[in-house]
Amino acid sequence: MRCRRLVQEKRSGEERVICVLVVDDDASIRRLIIAALRREGYAFVEAANGKEALEIMRRNPPSVVLLDLMMPILSGWDVLQERSRDPELLQIPVILVSAARGAEIAQAVDKGIYAFLPKPFDIGALSALVRSCVVLPC
Repeated sequence: MRCRRLVQEKRSGEERVICVLVVDDDASIRRLIIAALRREGYAFVEAANGKEALEIMRRNPPSVVLLDLMMPILSGWDVLQERSRDPELLQIPVILVSAARGAEIAQAVDKGIYAFLPKPFDIGALSALVRSCVVLPC
């Protein structure tokens, strides 16, 4: 599935389609996140590792990225490192959804993430974070 940043004309004006890139090596977590956020009207695209995520972010930038840190091939840390070197990728807000704790999260904050949500996560909190990220300037 391709996810695009689009502007659609509506009677009331313009409306953005919000694209959420869900990056986690656990397919069941990706499905859970998508199912929980689907009622918000977002479009989704999935990646099972950091390599796929970076390809998607470069080819078709999403509105926001939900990123796990511990993944095969390229980890979430690798994504954050690469993102820090690319001004275009830095424009894409990242919300970490991870079981990592403590000093690791402080390092991630230094990489310019928008927010951190620890696993196991509350669906309401996740929804609120995504909503705040796409409504307010990140």
